[in-house]
Amino acid sequence: MPDSQLSTPEPVSDPENAAVPTRKRPKPGERRVQILQALATMLEQPGAERITTAALAARLEVSEAALYRHFASKAQMFEGLIEFIEQSVFTLVNQIVEREDTGSTQAARVIAMLLQFAEKNPGMTRVMVGDALVFENDRLQQRMNQFFDKIEATLKQSLRVSVEVEASATPSADAQVKASMLTSFAVGRLQRFARSGFRRLPSEHLEASLAQML
Repeated sequence: MPDSQLSTPEPVSDPENAAVPTRKRPKPGERRVQILQALATMLEQPGAERITTAALAARLEVSEAALYRHFASKAQMFEGLIEFIEQSVFTLVNQIVEREDTGSTQAARVIAMLLQFAEKNPGMTRVMVGDALVFENDRLQQRMNQFFDKIEATLKQSLRVSVEVEASATPSADAQVKASMLTSFAVGRLQRFARSGFRRLPSEHLEASLAQML
């Protein structure tokens, strides 16, 4: 997208004194956000091929050099998307843990929130499941792996409280099994969503599925 739309100048009686329309400069950080938004939008196209910086620059109607003034590499652009995912999801995770009393309710809400986030952000889903990271820097996939490890650890912590209340003889092991199962379920739903061209919604039969697992 261009930086801004040029407005039509008002008619003037003296052409020599007519003001020359100027292009507004983006505010600090605004261009970075525009680049990340454009990248996320391009990832929302079902079956989209690997996105190049040339294609991204063309979409924004800027040069590739302009992109590199804000990001040192394409990997850094993907890191910007991953940071958005991490901050958005774990802010909501913390809110759920603070508000919900029972561990099983916390776990169910965390999974539901994660799948709803993906539904609202299809392009981010391709980053989360790694489809968009193929042929990119390995550290990007490792970072997403760590993201799901953290989700699983959060679920385990919540579920441990529930299994202790149930007087389980092996609360830690039981909580780990349930947390692993829920995380695998969520990842599977996200993969199906991305690979179906965003047709199979991850929230499909969600309440019934969670009831079976919890």
